[in-house]
Amino acid sequence: QVQLVESGGGLVQAGDSLRLSCEASGRTFSLYHIGWFRRAPGKEREFVSAISGGGGTRDYADFVQARFTISRDNAKNIVYLQMNSLKPEDTAVYYCAGRQGGLTISRSSYYYANWGQGTQVTVSS
Repeated sequence: QVQLVESGGGLVQAGDSLRLSCEASGRTFSLYHIGWFRRAPGKEREFVSAISGGGGTRDYADFVQARFTISRDNAKNIVYLQMNSLKPEDTAVYYCAGRQGGLTISRSSYYYANWGQGTQVTVSS
C-alpha cells in the first residue's frame, strides 16, 4: 500500500502561515484521492480538506473559511495544505490519508485506507 508521510508542522503565532506536505511512495500516486484530517487532544478527528487524484476536485471544511488551500504535485508525489491566518483553534495533529480509486473525494475518515503518522501544528495566542 502507499506510504504517506506528513511534514511541515510546527509552533507558530496566531495569524501566521504554515504549509503542510503529504509525500507518498509508489508509482500510482495520481490514482489516490487525498484527504487532510486533524485531531486535537480530547476531541474527535475532523475533516479539513480533500483533493482528487487529478487535482480537479477540492473540498474544504466550513471552519477553513477560505484560509487554507489544498493542492498537489503528482510529479513529486506530494499533496500540500497551505494554511494561512492560523488560529489557536487550529492546534492539532494533522494527518493525510489516501484512497485508491473511488469516484469522488469524501469528508469521511472511513473512506480512506492509508494514513500517515501526523504532524503537530501548534498555534499560540
